[in-house]
Amino acid sequence: MKWIYIIAGIALLVKVLIMPNPQAEWEEISIVRAIVDDSGVPNAVSGIIFRNRLYDTIFEVVVFTIAILGVNFLLANEKPTEKVYQFSDQPSIVLARLGATITALVSIELAIRGHLSPGGGFAAGVAGGTAIGLIAITSSSEKMEKIYKTWNAATWEKVSVLIFIVLAAITLMGLELPKGELGTLVSGGILPILNILVAIKVALGSWAVILLFIRYRGLL
Repeated sequence: MKWIYIIAGIALLVKVLIMPNPQAEWEEISIVRAIVDDSGVPNAVSGIIFRNRLYDTIFEVVVFTIAILGVNFLLANEKPTEKVYQFSDQPSIVLARLGATITALVSIELAIRGHLSPGGGFAAGVAGGTAIGLIAITSSSEKMEKIYKTWNAATWEKVSVLIFIVLAAITLMGLELPKGELGTLVSGGILPILNILVAIKVALGSWAVILLFIRYRGLL
């Protein structure tokens, strides 16, 4: 049997060395330029995520939602941590809250202008979740949960998911908003709205997970 493998290996080597690889004949076209023209936004990555592979993006949002529900389900029967230790030294608190302020502003920038420059909804949501995490390690967990419930963050998270799915489905059916002028803030049709919805979803979902882990695991 090993002689068969040797012969097959030699044949493959001869093929690689002697026989030329067929080359497809492509017209002179820029894939990035085609995506930009098709989506109406300079950020080709946003064009791909929210247009060319919108099916994948829908299920990514759904999977993130299921992950949050899974964390809640797995920790539901555990005993909450009796005492959560927070940062108490003033320099650490000041630095953490300063970092949270900067990160929150970056999150807003990425959400609003993600279709024009590097960024987008997922990056904006991660930045927003980071800002919330920095506040959580310097604030009372009871206070954070009270704010979460007062502002109905869980409801807004679910609403943002539903609106995203509905708008994405409408887009996949071929109904689109005017693209506007390329490079302007109000351009790209539905893409900026989808960016903002994803940012809200990821940030609020991260907030829920952070609260759960602090409640049942303390500060890791």
